[in-house]
Amino acid sequence: MERLFELANPQQIPPEWSNTPIGRLVEYQNMQRPFETYDTAQLLVGMCMDHRKHLRIPDQFAYIIRSGGADLRHSEFKVSFAIAIGGVRHIALIGHNGCGMVNLVGKRDAFINNLVEHAGWDREFAEQHFTQFAPMFELGNEIDFLICEAARLRKRYPKIKVVPLYYRVETNRIWGVRENF
Repeated sequence: MERLFELANPQQIPPEWSNTPIGRLVEYQNMQRPFETYDTAQLLVGMCMDHRKHLRIPDQFAYIIRSGGADLRHSEFKVSFAIAIGGVRHIALIGHNGCGMVNLVGKRDAFINNLVEHAGWDREFAEQHFTQFAPMFELGNEIDFLICEAARLRKRYPKIKVVPLYYRVETNRIWGVRENF
C-alpha cells in the first residue's frame, strides 16, 4: 500500500480532519480555499526549515515552527506555549521530499568543508561539530520520521490532534501520510 495519499479535493480529506484546522490547512494549500479572517491561531504547524516550502495560509491562522526535518524534539517549550497560551488543539507536522536531514553522513565532507571555507571555522572544530550534532538531527527516512514524531507528540500531548503530512516540493502540495500500513 502506498504510504502517501493525495489530497486534491475535499472528498479526499479524511472525515476526522473535515471542519478542523487540519482540513482547512489542506484546503488553503491544495484547493485554493478563500482566506477567512482569524484573530487567534487555529493550529501549530511544525515544518522543515527548507527554503523551497511555502504555505498558502491566512494571517494569524497558525503558529509555525521551522526546524530541520520538522523535528520538534528541541522545540517542545514552543509547542507547549502554542498549546497552553495560544490555545491550539491541532498540530500539523509537515515533512517533505528531498529533505537535507536525510543521509547527513553522506553530506559530512561538504558540511565541514563549507563551514571552513564560508564561515571561517577551524577544520577540527567543524569536524567535532558535525560529529556531535549530526546523529541528533539525522532523520533516516522522511516518512518514517514523521510517523514517529507524530506518535511521540501524541504521547506527550494526549489531548492534541497531531497529523503527519507530506509536502511535495515540485508541486507545492500537501499529501496525507498513512500511519498504519
